[in-house]
Amino acid sequence: MKFTVIKNLQKDSAMSLILKGFLFFILLYIVSDIFVMKSSFGISADAVSSTLFGSEEAYIDPINESSFLEFWHTQIFFIMMILLTLSAVFIRVAKRSRNIITNALMISALISLFSLPLAFYTSKFFIDIYVISYFLWHLVAIYMIFYSFWKLNARSV
Repeated sequence: MKFTVIKNLQKDSAMSLILKGFLFFILLYIVSDIFVMKSSFGISADAVSSTLFGSEEAYIDPINESSFLEFWHTQIFFIMMILLTLSAVFIRVAKRSRNIITNALMISALISLFSLPLAFYTSKFFIDIYVISYFLWHLVAIYMIFYSFWKLNARSV
């Protein structure tokens, strides 16, 4: 994370290029995460409910606890890595409203992470909260990526 100690990104074209590539790969991850979740876990409330609790009509067995915990564990790790590195880039290039946007990203991602086990262990009510917060943090992250990319391009001109 050398970019956090460089005083002026305008003068360091190599670091700017590295950050643009990094933002591109984060964007690829965020977009592909939606497609992976759609095909494996589900991105609608009905699909998530079928994955967690099964569906007799569709002959779908519920996910077992160890598989759920393994899925949740990997989600925690990947979300943490994406959010912390994306936030570090965004905070470095953004001046206004960076606190609000970064907090919105972190809070919506945490709600997404906490609502999933709450849905699995306590109530189906949390499935809707999971789906909404999942898409919210993805949208905020995509905004942060495009904004950071735009600011890096504006600085290098």
